[in-house]
Amino acid sequence: MIVVGLTGGIGSGKTTVLNYFKSLGVPVYIADDEAKALMHRSKVIRRKLIHLFGEEAYKDNALNKAFLASKIFNDKGLLEKMNAIIHPKVASHFKRWLKKQDALYVIKEAAIIFENNLEHQYHYIITVIADEDIRIQRVIKRDQSSEKKIKAIINNQLSDAEKIRKSDFVIVNNDLLVAKDQARKVHEDILKRIKRK
Repeated sequence: MIVVGLTGGIGSGKTTVLNYFKSLGVPVYIADDEAKALMHRSKVIRRKLIHLFGEEAYKDNALNKAFLASKIFNDKGLLEKMNAIIHPKVASHFKRWLKKQDALYVIKEAAIIFENNLEHQYHYIITVIADEDIRIQRVIKRDQSSEKKIKAIINNQLSDAEKIRKSDFVIVNNDLLVAKDQARKVHEDILKRIKRK
């Protein structure tokens, strides 16, 4: 099974592009969503997160996302410890999910493929990019977040130029119709490459 990674910075519009690939019949796995779901339902993860962050990690029996975000935002060591708890569980969940798929390829969306040096896990990588001002406006609208906070997140992530250099395909998502057309071409190109193998 060919596994294609899809990545991109905050506000680049990864979800929109993913939904288009889904409409083309490509099975899509969103690592972030699965990580959040596992943080809610896995007793082992819950116990480990409470051990790492304290009782405040969960509030009213739900994950206290704002508290965790504030803790890991400026503490790389803590972020790495949290990832070490969650990532192996997501990886084994993905393997089980993959066995159930029967398409020519699947897409696994993960925001930090390059930051975590995980490119070896994928046959091809698609990076979604967009102009910074568009990204900021999207995130303000979506999360009611401040421009300052969004810029800090963008500066924390690998630059688009670096991601582009390491990717097989790039989709520019400033305009939805253009992005869809690029995604369709990427899809056709991947299918051609698979058939050549």
